[in-house]
Amino acid sequence: MRRHRNAKIIATLGPATSSRAAIEALFEAGADVFRLNFSHGAHEDHRERYDAIRSLEKTYGRPVGILLDLQGPKLRVGTFEDGKINLTIGQKFRLDMDPTPGNDKRAPLLHPEVFAALRPDTDLLMDDGKIRVRVLDCGKDYAETEVVAGGPLSNNKGVNVPDAALDVSPLTEKDLTDLRFGLQLGVDWVALSFVQRPSDVAEARKLIAGRAFVMSKLEKPQAMDHLEEIVELSDSVMVARGDLGVECPPEEVPSHQKRISRVCREAGKPVIVATQMLESMVTAPTPTRAEASDVATAIYDGVDAVMLSAETAVGDYAPEAVAMMDRIIRHAEQDPHYERTRMSERRIPEATAADAISAAARQVAQTISAASVVTFSSTGSTTLRAARERPTVPIIGLTPRVDTARRLALVWGVHSAQTADCHSFREMVDTALSAACEEGFAEAGDALVITAGVPFGTPGATNILRIAWVE
Repeated sequence: MRRHRNAKIIATLGPATSSRAAIEALFEAGADVFRLNFSHGAHEDHRERYDAIRSLEKTYGRPVGILLDLQGPKLRVGTFEDGKINLTIGQKFRLDMDPTPGNDKRAPLLHPEVFAALRPDTDLLMDDGKIRVRVLDCGKDYAETEVVAGGPLSNNKGVNVPDAALDVSPLTEKDLTDLRFGLQLGVDWVALSFVQRPSDVAEARKLIAGRAFVMSKLEKPQAMDHLEEIVELSDSVMVARGDLGVECPPEEVPSHQKRISRVCREAGKPVIVATQMLESMVTAPTPTRAEASDVATAIYDGVDAVMLSAETAVGDYAPEAVAMMDRIIRHAEQDPHYERTRMSERRIPEATAADAISAAARQVAQTISAASVVTFSSTGSTTLRAARERPTVPIIGLTPRVDTARRLALVWGVHSAQTADCHSFREMVDTALSAACEEGFAEAGDALVITAGVPFGTPGATNILRIAWVE
């Protein structure tokens, strides 16, 4: 199941793709990582999907990544007497802590942290930004507002506060329960929703304690004020354009996406672009040309992965959406402009042995036209360094740990595989040669560039470069 592309595809599972057959169809179409969205579905539903993925993994002999996406703190307006109201521009509207069902004059908003952050002239958005109200006066348990953009508003619609950082943890009680469940299952990545500050990531890392990699979803504009620190603390970052597009003016989202991608690339942290990439394929067999261009733009920016949400969770054309994304990625990566962009954005290696070896491996592989760069790593750090260099040949990420192999399934250009642990140079070279041939990357006469760290099994100790030929 070798993929003939570098960027990876994350597919969200849902009602349309819950069976093993449906998940297998997504995998065969090109999905590398599967997302379990804990904003929806019961634990038992997610367990069944998890088991189906692991069964699939055994059938195909390929490590498959599983991403647990936590819901995070959801701010919602309460209920209404008639279930729905209509707001008109210029009308006055009160939000308060009274749980009594609302009407066209007021509504319950049972989130004290929202009122604590409000100031006069602050805007509040409701129902994915369709409704906008401006605060005229506020206190610790109320806000008097004026409607700026009106329309229908029904029970329990979401609320966004784009102009304020809320004093709220990204992990709710539901998230903590979901996190414990997911870690017991054995998920590979945990995505944190609504990260605002570095402390949010630190809090989650402490709880996860190395049992999964941490992915920070950037959905609040306040996160951009601490971008470098958040990236440093995260194992990867997702550009979550859904809520980010609600809280930011639409014209700002593309520049945020490019900045996040650039900072992650410089730090060597995987970056994912998500939300509405092929949205029209929820109900149509082909995407719009603008959607195809959107996916390709992310690939030209050098992202590690692109994600499908509703397209595969509830869409009528889930396998077709994955196959289309696969085709767009491969076409973009074969464009000569893609290679020129990749070369121009290559970073200067840090003054460390590990960075020097990884940069040299990329250059040597290009100079001798090697079939592949092969990395040995127990934690994945050697493989991540190789991927940061964006070599012109595939990367085979060998590891004795199945959890590391699964986590690396998300990383640009990496074909991960679990192998037996190596204890000598000779064994390392023999394992690399065998794996490259068995996985379909090399044949007799091909050269391989091999990197590893000695002593074997020492995290972060990349200090060996070896050239070997397949006989």
